[in-house]
Amino acid sequence: MSRKKQYIEAEVLDKAMRLFWRNGYENTSMQMLEKEMGINKFSIYSSFGSKHGVFLKSLESYNQKTRSMFNKLKQGKGGIEDIKTFFYDSVDVCYVDGNHKGCLITNTYNEFSNKNDESINDLIHNFMKNLKQIFIDKLQDSSKDDETVRKQANFLLLAKHGLAAATRVNNRNEIKDYIEMTFRNL
Repeated sequence: MSRKKQYIEAEVLDKAMRLFWRNGYENTSMQMLEKEMGINKFSIYSSFGSKHGVFLKSLESYNQKTRSMFNKLKQGKGGIEDIKTFFYDSVDVCYVDGNHKGCLITNTYNEFSNKNDESINDLIHNFMKNLKQIFIDKLQDSSKDDETVRKQANFLLLAKHGLAAATRVNNRNEIKDYIEMTFRNL
């Protein structure tokens, strides 16, 4: 007879996500997860399979939490201005109580860039591919050829990575200047 969970999975997952966001995958131990999530290893393994399983679910949770920001970007009708608003919105996420600076996806991209972890790499690759396609869709207009649009989308993707890293150390005014200069010549 299986035991009933004594916790709400979404709540403990949110705690794990914030721990990984703060420390990264490698610097987060099972003991830290137990303490932060408020559940024991048996419950962690039973619900998520492993530390890696908790991490994957944490990334999925993060994507769900930021989905409205991406939907706003996709559904906007303002082209480049929609992307600029997205940049500002992605910075604002860092200043919500309980959140941490930077982007969990970008942090993970940096941490796992030299690791052969197919599930994480697929998740990151799909995230980046989808974001780049949104940028391409937003940048296309009759005055630009496909090559220019592709180059601008690549530039914005890299600028978004830089922005995520900058939010960890730079102040709001510096971040605002970065965003404004990024969009000055597009």
